Amino acid sequence: MDNPQRETPYGDHKPHGNGAKYIILLLVGLAIGVLATVMLLRALEGRKTWQDHFPGAAMHLMEAHAAQLGGKIKANRCSASDSQPHIKALRTVSDDLEPAFPGLADDARFAGHAGDLRATLDAALASPAEGCESLAATTKKIGENCKACHQDFR
Repeated sequence: MDNPQRETPYGDHKPHGNGAKYIILLLVGLAIGVLATVMLLRALEGRKTWQDHFPGAAMHLMEAHAAQLGGKIKANRCSASDSQPHIKALRTVSDDLEPAFPGLADDARFAGHAGDLRATLDAALASPAEGCESLAATTKKIGENCKACHQDFR
């Protein structure tokens, strides 16, 4: 007898390695980990109150109105009826800067920046822009007020 072959329980096929099983198990574990992380992050976000969202909301709202003023200038729609609603909204939100950032409310630099912004907005409300050049100058000054504060506190 030359070389007798033993028949295996798998027939003529050799058993495969377990590599594919481990890869699938790894992918399932990763998917479960990602889902658990997302659920945890959403639960933590859901515990936040309006006070937690207030600073970001105030900044986003101011950014939106400033961007709309810039859009008015680009569209050459610079009349008082086009620009004043956004300047009024900026002025209203600027009253909430200290409450939005209670940790900075007592800082003289922060109060100074907030006061400068309010003074710029009050001046813009008192004498509305007569054209795109004056609105651009007002918008530039508003941006400078914002930038000065962001350089100190961002």
